[in-house]
Amino acid sequence: MDNNIKSIIDHFKFEILPVEGMFFKQTYRSSILNEEGAPLGTAMIGMYCHSPLSFSSFHKLTQDETWHFYFGDPLTLYLLHENGTMEEITMGSNFEKNELIQFTVPAGVWQAGCIKEGGQFSVFGCTLSPGFTSTCFEAGTKDLLINKFPQHKRIIEQLCVKGEETKIPEGY
Repeated sequence: MDNNIKSIIDHFKFEILPVEGMFFKQTYRSSILNEEGAPLGTAMIGMYCHSPLSFSSFHKLTQDETWHFYFGDPLTLYLLHENGTMEEITMGSNFEKNELIQFTVPAGVWQAGCIKEGGQFSVFGCTLSPGFTSTCFEAGTKDLLINKFPQHKRIIEQLCVKGEETKIPEGY
């Protein structure tokens, strides 16, 4: 493992998010709950890298998720829309290359993310309101997503969950 990546993992006390597969650390969870028992808001810091491998498997959420780019190399978000189109969003700090420092993924859109080819690492954040709970998350299996979006088979195979688990355990 690269010493720079190891120092970032150690500094932020990152762990691997079950099912989804990226390095993450929850940094905020509102103590105020909504009527359904979910926190009013949550925030996390995440990291993608090639070694050790860290990326977000295709998943969808029941609420909008706002992404924030912090530092490192650009990352790509892949969005699969119900009409069959795929959108690629590049997040990074170079606005002259149309990289975004903030982007909101709409609720119900299948999303996955990874570091751009040739990069070492990307550090980013995500915020949700209402906050993240295991019940707002559904991962997409390879069979489900290829059946629904056969034209995007290559990227689905690359960034789908490994196995059949589609729910994150309670407590995340």
